[in-house]
Amino acid sequence: MSLRLMDERPRVDERRKGTREGAISKADFSVKMSIAYKECLETKYWLSLLKDTEYIDVKAFESIYRDADEIGKMLFAIIKTTRIDI
Repeated sequence: MSLRLMDERPRVDERRKGTREGAISKADFSVKMSIAYKECLETKYWLSLLKDTEYIDVKAFESIYRDADEIGKMLFAIIKTTRIDI
């Protein structure tokens, strides 16, 4: 068993290294959430255009738009929280 753990150690160390290198600051995180929020707003705009041109039906629009709206609210809450902490 101990030999097996020793064999795994290099892989675990390598995974930790990748995690450290991939870490971002709170400011970077806030910026990325802001970009995601803007993308969400743009998605809602395009969904409205698709509905207005009758490319998608109203029922599909309402379902997808409601999901996008909920995602937008979550992203906005994250942005507000991270900006307060910065």
